Amino acid sequence: MPKSVFVTGASSGLGRGLALHYAQEGATVYAVARRKPELEALAAEAPARRVVPVPIDVTDAEELVRSIHDAEAASGGALDLVIANAGVGWPTSARKMDWTWVKKILDVNVTAACVTVGAALPAMVARDAGQVVAVSSLAAFRGMPGNAAYCASKAALHVFMESVRVDLRGTGVKATTIYPGFVKTELTAKNKFPMPFLMELSEAVRVMARGIDRGKATIAYPLPMVAFTRGLHALPRAVYEPLAGRMRIF
Repeated sequence: MPKSVFVTGASSGLGRGLALHYAQEGATVYAVARRKPELEALAAEAPARRVVPVPIDVTDAEELVRSIHDAEAASGGALDLVIANAGVGWPTSARKMDWTWVKKILDVNVTAACVTVGAALPAMVARDAGQVVAVSSLAAFRGMPGNAAYCASKAALHVFMESVRVDLRGTGVKATTIYPGFVKTELTAKNKFPMPFLMELSEAVRVMARGIDRGKATIAYPLPMVAFTRGLHALPRAVYEPLAGRMRIF
């Protein structure tokens, strides 16, 4: 089990669940998010002094990198596990596109996530040990109606982590990409459309933690949604695009 863990987006949802899990397993968890009160509540819920609140905005790249380096120094030079989980999502239908929402989604879901992984890797590579994890989405594999920016952001992270794994072959550093479906979190609570196979947070955390601890390259869940997504991915563009166009939800 890792002794030092750095988690972004730790104030709610998947990030909070993973932070609490590893704190309860005995790790020192550096929990990163903008909302300081929520981080303090997490620290109070976790075993004493296991969670270190890091209240920053991950889109401030210099502050994010500084926080990673501070956590590395406090952990003896390198972190055991870094989880780039922070993410946002809003509708970005091409019929009523707001470029400011597009930028925000890409800043958080792509730039901040890749910076998190990129800043943590040098110390891990030097030590030849450690694991970087990025939370993508099953939405990475097709352009879903009304979600151009979100799908694009998760697809970018998917490809980024694939290249990272290729480069790390033969080293002691592992890279894992997580592809969640719908999970009961603050992010999905605002959705106005049906969410098939909606999963409880506790079960999602269990699946993710088990896969991370085994060093799996990819973790995708829930299985029925994974199968459905693979089916969509296999459809030719000429079939998929007219079909998806009739499913307009925003």
